[in-house]
Amino acid sequence: MLSAVGRAVFRVSGSLRIATVTMADTLAKVPDVEIDPEGTFKYILVRITVKDGSVHKDIVRGTKSAEYHNHIFDKVNPAMEALGMECKCLGGGKIEHNSQDKKLRVFGESTAFGKADHAVSAEKLKSAFSDYEITWSDDKK
Repeated sequence: MLSAVGRAVFRVSGSLRIATVTMADTLAKVPDVEIDPEGTFKYILVRITVKDGSVHKDIVRGTKSAEYHNHIFDKVNPAMEALGMECKCLGGGKIEHNSQDKKLRVFGESTAFGKADHAVSAEKLKSAFSDYEITWSDDKK
């Protein structure tokens, strides 16, 4: 059972005990960004929400190994479900990652999920790559 503040509450021997892990703690353990270290590849912006809750955060996932955007989602979704999260893909695009020059460029769109809000994705990338130059555009290429 969940209390109004999002803590798990258990009745043990007639008293209430509050679990130390809150919804926010669970969300905080999920990295904001997981992308390949180099190259141009597809990415998706995903909103993860604690099941039966309203607390959420957006994460960026991208990899060269994905032929289509839904291949990324097909890997992210079961991993998040195992943590008690629900996933919704907010859209996709591409990331050009140049680690030597410390540059990231976000652009394009997903045929399956539509265009992600690249401004949101770029802000997430800035939190993980603070020493990079990060740009975004609605360009398709």
